[in-house]
Amino acid sequence: MDRVQVVSSNIFSIGFDEESSTLEVEFHGGAVYQYFDVPLAVFEGLLGADSKGQYFAKHIKGYYRYVKV
Repeated sequence: MDRVQVVSSNIFSIGFDEESSTLEVEFHGGAVYQYFDVPLAVFEGLLGADSKGQYFAKHIKGYYRYVKV
């Protein structure tokens, strides 16, 4: 999955696959996680958020199934 680099102290890059509704998040430490059944609007919200880390914590973490890649 292609990811785009973002400006964040915690998140390095994010990507989204519309077909499977999978969000992929790479953190600055190098860990990559995939989150499943994420609506496109949530990905767009993350991409456009002033604070990616705060948006991630409030709208994604703990809400969607995930695996470490």
